[in-house]
Amino acid sequence: MKFGVFLPSYIIPGRESGHPEEVRRFARAAEELGFDSLWITDHIVTAHRFYRVSWLDSLMTLAHVAAVTESVKLGTSILILPVRQPALLAKEIATLHYLSGNRYIYGIGTGWYGPEFTACGVDKSERGARTDEVLQATTSLFDGPEVQFNGKYYQLDQVTVEPHLEQPPPVWAAGGSQLAHEASPEPPVMNPNVLQRIAAADGWIARPTCPPDLIAVDRQLIVEAREAAGRDSPFTMAHENFTWIEERGSSEAIRSIQQQRFGDVISDERPWEYIDEVYMPGTIGEIQSKVQARIDAGVEYMMLHTMSADVEQLELIARHIIEPFG
Repeated sequence: MKFGVFLPSYIIPGRESGHPEEVRRFARAAEELGFDSLWITDHIVTAHRFYRVSWLDSLMTLAHVAAVTESVKLGTSILILPVRQPALLAKEIATLHYLSGNRYIYGIGTGWYGPEFTACGVDKSERGARTDEVLQATTSLFDGPEVQFNGKYYQLDQVTVEPHLEQPPPVWAAGGSQLAHEASPEPPVMNPNVLQRIAAADGWIARPTCPPDLIAVDRQLIVEAREAAGRDSPFTMAHENFTWIEERGSSEAIRSIQQQRFGDVISDERPWEYIDEVYMPGTIGEIQSKVQARIDAGVEYMMLHTMSADVEQLELIARHIIEPFG
């Protein structure tokens, strides 16, 4: 079992002072404490309905922390592919992967926030097809040279993107089921097209809002889809989630603190009852039980949001999650 952590790349209004150094300090501390990877959320515009914060650019921030770390992996969960131009994206990823020493994990997805597509001039109804084209085009450009690609949305005529990657980044595709709730922006079940995209990738990132019972269901679907396609290459079952650890206090006091911490990032559209069911608040014992439930469901790689640049949270996660489960 391996663990990664999300960088504090979100901008909390009123707390901008010192943020760049906080990101660097957080990245260095995570590497020193034994986290396997650093992750970042990708939103081009602020999703006000679901989050209180906006995010720094994902790939630029990963490039920034690559310069202050040595071996920790760097991942996007997820990079919103349908709003990006494949040649430019391939150049950015190839540069990041090359300069970081082959540390990037190409976590991808379709995105879901309507205003983001509008702002980028993309019809949201095309997101699945565009995602597949951008993924195919970028991975072809990694393998290059002189790539010929004739898609519905993108065309490449003998295009070469360098640096050439001897070891292209692994692709982890996100999506799948989630707890049915009015606070969920997407349908609650695994889409067949998403299933095929995941099965063709090198790994799967289960949604934060996918509870253990649904993770197990989706995992079985993925295993069957890969077997049907004759794929037996290495594959990682990953899952991202949110947590905040408190070592002292009553259960009620701990949850009061956690409600405040979750509320810094997640909007009131997602009520506490929903957060408590799909995310990982609670006492240390309760959080450990939630981690174990996800391991039992088939998760072998977990990426955690701490919702803070507080290095002490990294130390607590290392002590209470990585040590017993890693």
